[in-house]
Amino acid sequence: MASFNSEAIFNKLVSGLRDYAKANGFTKAVLGLSGGIDSTLTACIAVEALGAENVLALSMPSKFSSKESVSNSEKLAKNLGIELKIIPINNVYDSLLSSLSPHFAKTPFGTAEENLQARIRGNILMAFSNKFGHLVLSTGNKSELLTGYCTLYGDLLGGVAVIANVYKTQVYALAKYYNSKKGREIILQAILEKHPSAELKPNQRDSDSLPLYEILDPILTLLVDEKKTTQQIISSGFDAQTVEKTMQLYEKSEFKRKQAPPAISLEF
Repeated sequence: MASFNSEAIFNKLVSGLRDYAKANGFTKAVLGLSGGIDSTLTACIAVEALGAENVLALSMPSKFSSKESVSNSEKLAKNLGIELKIIPINNVYDSLLSSLSPHFAKTPFGTAEENLQARIRGNILMAFSNKFGHLVLSTGNKSELLTGYCTLYGDLLGGVAVIANVYKTQVYALAKYYNSKKGREIILQAILEKHPSAELKPNQRDSDSLPLYEILDPILTLLVDEKKTTQQIISSGFDAQTVEKTMQLYEKSEFKRKQAPPAISLEF
């Protein structure tokens, strides 16, 4: 992957969000804070762009959310000086499953049940937006968007996608830069070290569905940014099966990208 200037990219994201909010008449923003690195970085960018007093975070744990995810969100919110509301979604989730149970009977737990959680959270975020006039910030990264590892009308929902042009490995680089910039640990080490997970089913990890990001991101860079063919990518040293799987994920998820919120541009 090409060299990555964390300072320049971070500043671009901050100014991009600030300009977008101003142009669309928003002074406040709301986002879902999951305890993961993506929503964490998005919250940090929002604070720099709009001010801590104008950023509201919602923690919306389900039965599959770890205790650490909630506690890390609480600690991050305190470090950033933003308001955090905790709204458990278990009751809503169970109610929906109960309504669907006659139709889902004798089928295994799967994507439908997982995505219900993401869409419940999307509904709650939009409710706060409608009630209080907040801009909803989508927190997904470029790696997820390009592979379709995101829920349409769920975590993909938002008025603007803050880090949708930032690969997952770059998200970590920006998070570490932010701590360095602030001269203290705003973003907890526990968040930086946490295995990426959507936490939509027990013991879930992103690597269950995707190649490791250290491998995936360079492949996506060659495929999308450099317009290389599958064979050219394989010839550059990547495992053929992994490249072909990545290509399939990319092609099958185009319909999601067509419906994604606008992303902050990183063009200079």
